[in-house]
Amino acid sequence: MGFMDSLKAKLSPAREKVSDLAQQHGGKIGEGLDKAARTVDQRTNGKYSDKIETGTGKAKDALDRMSHKNDGGTPPPPGAS
Repeated sequence: MGFMDSLKAKLSPAREKVSDLAQQHGGKIGEGLDKAARTVDQRTNGKYSDKIETGTGKAKDALDRMSHKNDGGTPPPPGAS
């Protein structure tokens, strides 16, 4: 067994736990992302609004992919939130 196989085997339970948590608390996590984005945007006086919006969108897409992994359905396409 190679290093990567060993690493994947050790991280598999953590991946499943994260997926379960994303399914259970996805709404609250999304709200937290929005709140953090608003706070950062206010503190930077809107200077980085486009970058903050892009980063928040990518984080929400990743959250959607994680939370839909075990439900048997297909995850939404990137950018369809």
